[in-house]
Amino acid sequence: MPAAIVFPDAAELVATYLRQELAGRGQTVHVGTRVPNPRPAAFVRVKRIGGARLDVVTDRPRLDVHAWGGDDEAAHDLMQITRALLLAIPGWRGAAAYDVAEVGGPNELPDPETSSPRYAFAVEVSLRGKRLAP
Repeated sequence: MPAAIVFPDAAELVATYLRQELAGRGQTVHVGTRVPNPRPAAFVRVKRIGGARLDVVTDRPRLDVHAWGGDDEAAHDLMQITRALLLAIPGWRGAAAYDVAEVGGPNELPDPETSSPRYAFAVEVSLRGKRLAP
């Protein structure tokens, strides 16, 4: 019988990483997997939109990362910092993430509900799973 392997919550793992790394650089913005309520002017949302398991121990989720800002420049700058940090995640404090590939480059994507400035990009992250405890 093949081993039962579980994978980390990709969006939460990436959101935690980005939250810590942005805070360490003086960027105190909300980073999470949902749009916060109430909505601040600037925040980042990470959402799994697909992907597939590659082999017994590797999941390859596709993630959308959206960065909102008080104006176009602030949203763009937050996206650029977030993008740079996310592309540097492999090896972060022993995290399960060991490879990142950008699959959708940065694009301006104003929020359809509020017209707030927003930028987005998409990545695929290779995550190592762990054997399910008996």
